[in-house]
Amino acid sequence: MRVAWRLLPVLAGLGLFAGAAHASPIVLDFEGVNATYPPSAPAQVLGFYNGGTSSDGTSGPNFGIGFTDSSLAICLNSPGISCSNASRGGAGSPASARGGLFSLSGTETFMNVPAGFDTGFSFFYAAINDPSSVSVYAGLGGTGSLLATLNLPTTPSGCDVSLYGADLCPFLPSGIGFSGTAQSVSFAGVAGQVVFDDITFGSTTPGGLTPVPEPASLVLFGAGLSGIALAAWRRRKSRPPTAA
Repeated sequence: MRVAWRLLPVLAGLGLFAGAAHASPIVLDFEGVNATYPPSAPAQVLGFYNGGTSSDGTSGPNFGIGFTDSSLAICLNSPGISCSNASRGGAGSPASARGGLFSLSGTETFMNVPAGFDTGFSFFYAAINDPSSVSVYAGLGGTGSLLATLNLPTTPSGCDVSLYGADLCPFLPSGIGFSGTAQSVSFAGVAGQVVFDDITFGSTTPGGLTPVPEPASLVLFGAGLSGIALAAWRRRKSRPPTAA
């Protein structure tokens, strides 16, 4: 037991307990923004994630995150249902296959987070015709310092059209880290030509997923722990016995 307790500070320094110190990333999947699936028309997201409602009168988790009027929830196609030109194509979480974020007017739409967020920002996106970009700002509505910009190239159209009926498919992951605290994000591009989903705060990997370490990394990590334990055991064995 002495060896185990002496190892605790070392294990903590190696990050073994890091997960307990960080809250889970927030993920916006845009499911339920539209009152029905498929909807008769895309709903404005508005206060769906801010304790309010979408233009369809639906409410989601209150993350304190609001969207400008041009931010719409697009219906994503699934087998047997064709309601747009976009689909996840069976990839990603099955619980995030029906809704995404896009705009039909202007060249950019904003997402505001008054409480602020840091560390990183990520998402999945599809844009087969025109490149787009995402910018992170220190102030609301694209004001204040520009903390990060991510230029997004066009994506391939590679899904089974006969099954999913969509050219904006599949979605590709993208993300960026930054320093400071952000309060808004600009989604820019040609209206109707780019769709986003699983917008994630606090992680550079969309959906909040943590990349799995490569096998070689796991071997080195295990070897390091074994060496530490062996050294501690040797120090304990080298000590002279104490009187009872």
